[in-house]
This record gives sequence, structure tokens and C-alpha cells, in this order.
Amino acid sequence: MKKAALFLANGFEEIEALGTTDILRRAEISVTTVSVTGDLKVIGAHQIPVIADALFEETDFSNIDVLILPGGMPGASNLNAHDGLKKLLLKQVAEGKQIAAICAAPLVPGGLELLKGKNATCYPGFETQLLGANITGEKVTVDGTITTGKGPGLVFDFALQLVENIAGKGVRDKVAQGLLLL
Repeated sequence: MKKAALFLANGFEEIEALGTTDILRRAEISVTTVSVTGDLKVIGAHQIPVIADALFEETDFSNIDVLILPGGMPGASNLNAHDGLKKLLLKQVAEGKQIAAICAAPLVPGGLELLKGKNATCYPGFETQLLGANITGEKVTVDGTITTGKGPGLVFDFALQLVENIAGKGVRDKVAQGLLLL
């Protein structure tokens, strides 16, 4: 079974985090929600509390196929402040494994110059934080092993693209059909 880790920091965008988790799980992709706060309870940008599956410090990431960063503010900035997460992203990319970020969260790989020379998208206003990236303005952009999404209203596009990246177009279409998106 393919595995994903989705990271939660206080101020995360609830729709992006929970929508992506839900859609990937519908595709039978194992998703672990991981708190970077030191507490399993994480508070979203709209004050919705969510209980993460695991704490960053206690999670083995060695068999994770994709690392996912939801946006939201100050959630994306809080993710960016976590040195362990940034080291993990660098390692993931160096190993040729997938990472994904939506909304403001592309600022994290952007600040690490992981998007340098790559096509990427993000929430309007965060483009300057994607150092060296070619900003597409698309709903979702895939460049090699990196997927970026534009914002919360596009969570279905983003998550279904991740399903396709991980499990193939057939699984994406099946999940989309079940969601009445096809």
C-alpha cells in the first residue's frame, strides 16, 4: 500500500488538510496526519481542532511515498519554522520521492530552493517566496516529483492529482466518479 504523510501545524487550512486526507484515503492510500506542534491536537486557521494521527518526533518516514503540506496562515509559516520538516523535505527530494504543497505552503519548499527552475503554483501573493520557480498560475502544477496547488477551492483538483501521481489515472477516475466529479 502506498503511504503519505500530511503535516499539521497550528493555523493550517482545514479544507486542504482534511479534504486531501479524505480523498487519498478513498483511493486506499494510507495517510498519516502528523503534528509538528508537539501535541496531537492541532488548531486550524478557522479554529477547528483536529487530532493528528502521530507526532513528528515519533514518526518513521522511511517508507513514505509522498509528503504533503497544506496551506493556511499562519499554518504554512509554522510548517516553515520546523527545521525537522525542512530536513525531511530535502531528504525526500534527494531520494527522488514525491512532495506536495498547496496554497501558501509552497513557500516551504520554495524557501529551500526545491522549486528553483521548476514549474509551480501557489496562492496569489506568495509567488516571491517560491525562489527561482516558474510560476504557472495553474490550479495544480506537477513538475517531476513535486506537485503544487493554488488554494483551498481547488483541493479536489490537488488531491485527485496526488491520487493519480501515487496510484494512477484509473484510481483517480474511480475516486472522482465516486465524488460525482466525473
